[in-house]
Amino acid sequence: MKLEEIINLNKYQLTDADFKESIRSKFKRDGVLTLPDFLSKKAIEAVRAEGLQNQDKAYYCTDQHNSYQMPFDPEYVADHPRNRQVVSSKGCIADDQIPENSALKTLYNSKTFKDFLSYVLEEGALFPYADEVSPVNLHYAQTGQELGWHYDHSSFSITLMIQPAEKGGEFEYVQNLRDADNGDMNFDGTDEVMTGKMTPDKISLPAGALAMFRGRNSIHRVTPNLGETTRMLVVFAYNSKPGIAIAPTSRKLFYGR
Repeated sequence: MKLEEIINLNKYQLTDADFKESIRSKFKRDGVLTLPDFLSKKAIEAVRAEGLQNQDKAYYCTDQHNSYQMPFDPEYVADHPRNRQVVSSKGCIADDQIPENSALKTLYNSKTFKDFLSYVLEEGALFPYADEVSPVNLHYAQTGQELGWHYDHSSFSITLMIQPAEKGGEFEYVQNLRDADNGDMNFDGTDEVMTGKMTPDKISLPAGALAMFRGRNSIHRVTPNLGETTRMLVVFAYNSKPGIAIAPTSRKLFYGR
């Protein structure tokens, strides 16, 4: 499948200077960006069919972690927001389980797409991860599965919704709650979010939507899937430097190998 068959290029002119600047300005201002109907209907159905066909290959894991995704800190009690445990659970098929002729691989490796992302993200260039599991992943969230509140280690994330949940499975976030680079973890603010005292913003992505998000300082989660339909979401993992591979501990946790 060619790029023009995968992306709605009439709506999203990825090489147009004015369009790219408008998208970059919006993302810089908001820290979150959603582009509905980014994928063509043909591409959505093709990727959805691949996902259903390969779902039996998915590795499912349930992980308990704190929102900072860091080891337990004995300076704080177990229920302190620094240590308080949440649950994340999902299934995943890795890059080497996705067909080489998949529209996802074509899009991920497209110079046009990467140049567009680099401009919007204000990165000099984007490089694939140097391993066989993490560049392109398809995540499955079955009934009851969720991603608990957390901050990302990476500075940005890029996702594509393939099949939303019938009910639940919403993306919730609070923008710029902490300042990790300056050591401000904002335990009080994190506690307010986790206990429901602070109302997060919410996004429900339709099938075919591209989303970009800066989650290093913005706490976020995906609420439990409350319907029968499995939520399917693609994660594109890029790095700002070449030759970077996933850490062995993360590889074991998320892929079981």
